[in-house]
This record gives sequence, structure tokens and C-alpha cells, in this order.
Amino acid sequence: MARQRISEKIRKNTAWSCAALLVATLALSACSEDEDPNTLVYWASNQGSSIEEDRQILAPILERFEEETGIHVELEVIGWPDLLNRIMAATTSGEGPDVVNIGNTWSASLQATGAFLDFTEERLDAIGGRLKFLETSMRSTGAAGQPPVSVPLYGLAYGLFYNRQMFEEAGVEVPTTWEELVEAAHRLTDPAADRYGLTITGASYTENAHFAFILGQQQGGEFFDEEGNPTFATEENVRAVYQYLDLLNQGLATPSSAEHSVTAEAVTDFTAGRAAMLMGQNNVTANIADNGMSEDAYGVAPLPFPAQLPPGGQRINSHVAGINIAVFRDAHEEAALEFVEFLTSREQQITLNQAFGSLPVTHEAAHEPEFSTGNNAVFVDVLMNTAAPMPMVPNESQFETTVGTAMQELIAQIATGDPVTLEEVRQALQDAEQNMTGVGN
Repeated sequence: MARQRISEKIRKNTAWSCAALLVATLALSACSEDEDPNTLVYWASNQGSSIEEDRQILAPILERFEEETGIHVELEVIGWPDLLNRIMAATTSGEGPDVVNIGNTWSASLQATGAFLDFTEERLDAIGGRLKFLETSMRSTGAAGQPPVSVPLYGLAYGLFYNRQMFEEAGVEVPTTWEELVEAAHRLTDPAADRYGLTITGASYTENAHFAFILGQQQGGEFFDEEGNPTFATEENVRAVYQYLDLLNQGLATPSSAEHSVTAEAVTDFTAGRAAMLMGQNNVTANIADNGMSEDAYGVAPLPFPAQLPPGGQRINSHVAGINIAVFRDAHEEAALEFVEFLTSREQQITLNQAFGSLPVTHEAAHEPEFSTGNNAVFVDVLMNTAAPMPMVPNESQFETTVGTAMQELIAQIATGDPVTLEEVRQALQDAEQNMTGVGN
């Protein structure tokens, strides 16, 4: 969209913007009228195998944007271990970028800082409109009932990776229910041969929390009530967490599962033939390829549901994973919106998501052949139809930390040869809820 069209849709008032910014976030520095409106600072999250790889992918795209608009973009790629801390520091210091990538589960937390531009309907229209984006991805852009504080950029979804040869040799069909998954894992497990049904990332609190949420949805559970209060230890959530941990109780997962802190480590079990199945997001295909496993050696299926959903259970087999793009309130708004529109255009959605192994978040790109065939089609279908957003509450990150870490500790217990019980899961979730609320500390 040309800048003239952006300008027509957004009546920008610099003095009002500065005043509103001071009210919302007093700690932020005042708007500067001396900065070059044709220069943007962009903090990009590390999507590829290295920060340098990201720079190489993004550089020609940013050059094209400058050629088309005259707007120069100064790029900094930031690793995930540092990104949230950098963003939070910028919300209080005022010394940050114009545009930034965020984990979409952070949307409501960052919205609460007041440091980011609201994507009102007028601003959404300026970048192509709300309906440009997948409905599920738009549900992970901020708290319900408020204007989004970000818009989707890269999509991710969970699926079940399976080793074709191991399945064929064992005479096992691809599971379509959770019960079939457990049965297949039993048939594929042979500890004497160092071979197991599956592998998980048990030392990652984020992965643990994701599966607590996904299986919790299937069991009819919610981890927060309508007022945003934690409800971790409900019977539905207890059953969901136990369902996940019971894979290790039964010895169906590789012993190293308890030590995997990143999914790439679990992928090594899968590609080495120690695990026949892996529950992971679509971007692990890059790790699989890096480990030398050919694409025709494995298949992908949706994560299965229970054969019979309990009362209130939802057909959810992934959270709406992905990366959003947000604009700071004191950014050069007109240029920033042009940049957001450019990155979410059909052409750039195809280019970027192919390069990073992620999924388009716009309808136009999601239906392109690159993403509507093969394994990508499985993930796109999940993202569009059977994925739900993680709780869009300001303390969502605390949920991931407290519940995910509690699960990590239980997984470590199982690794010592001491299976966990349903009651131990209940107590761990009660303790996590107390840690969240400060009760009992």
C-alpha cells in the first residue's frame, strides 16, 4: 500500500500521540520529532538455525522494501533467550525499536504495559484488514474485548511425526485416537534394543505447558476463569497432565526425554531411530533435515484426540503457535504500518515462511500450493481449524513457568524410576496455583 493510502486511513496527530504515551507509560521517553521518519528500527526474533542465517534471509527483503517505499530498516536479530527481557526493558526506558517480533503468547502481557500501538479497525484496514489474517491466529494478538496489540507474522502448529519404516516393520497403523497412539507406542517400544514409541521434550517448561493446555482443552479444562484467576488444579486439568506424564510412567518414551530441554534434542532421538514418534511443531522439519533424515522417511499426522471426548472436551490438538509483529507507540506510525503491511503481503508471507519453515498467517498465502499440499497441508489445517490460543491473560507467562516447571519436576521423578500418581499431579498443580497467586508462600 502506498504511503498516501496509509496517510488517508490514519490521521496521525503527533502531539496527541505523545500525550497519550505519557499517560499510558510515564517511564517512556517523549516522542522525538528529530528522528528520520524514513528510517525504522526492527527487532526480529531468531527464526532460523542462527542469527546470521536470519540476517541473510531478511537482508534482501528489507532492501526491496526500501526500494519500493524509500524507508530504510535497521535490523537487529535477537535470540529467544534475550528477546522478552529486551522488549520489557524497552517498554520502560523508551529506548527500543519501532517494530518488533513477539511470541504470540506474550500478546496480552505486553498489551498490559501500554507501550504498544493498538491495531484499531482503522489501522487494521491500513494493512489489509482483519479478514486478511487467519481467524485463529488473530485470536493470539491480545486480550479479548480489546483492540489487538500485534498482528500475526509467522504461524506454527503441532503435529505427530512418525517413522515410516518403523511403523511398517511393526505393522502399526498411524494412530487416529489417543488410545491408538498409546497402543502403537507399546508395540514400538523395545528397551533392550534402545527403541521406544516416542520422545518428548520433558525438560522444557514451555513444551510441558503447551501440552498441559492442549490436553486440558480435550479434557474440558481451563487454566484460568473468566476473570483471569488461575484454576490449575481442576479435575480436568489434573487428568490432562497425568495423561501426558503417563507416557513416561509406562516407559513408552525414551529415557533421555527427561533431559531434553529443547525440541531439537528430542528430534535427535527421532532421527536416530530411538523413537518412532515425535510430537512437535512444524518448524522441527528443519532439524530433521539437518540430522540427515529424508522427507520421505517420515510422515506427519494431526495429534490424535481421545476416542470419546469427555463432557466439555474440545477438538483442540494444538495451541495457536507463532510469532506476531507489534509497533511501539512512539514509533513512526505511518512507516511502521507500511512495513507491517509489506511483511504480511502474499509474496512476503510465502517467501518468509518457506525460508523459516513456518506457516503463513494470511488466507491468501495459506492456500498457495507451497502450503496446501504435503506435510504443510496437515499443519495449516490444524492451525486453521483445530488450534486454540493459549490463555490471553497478562500473567500467561507465569502460567507456563509454574505449570511447566511443576511438570518438569514430575518428569524428573519418573526418570528416577518412581512413577507419579494422579494425586501427585493434583498436588503439583495446587502448588503451582499457590505460587501463582502468592497463597501459601
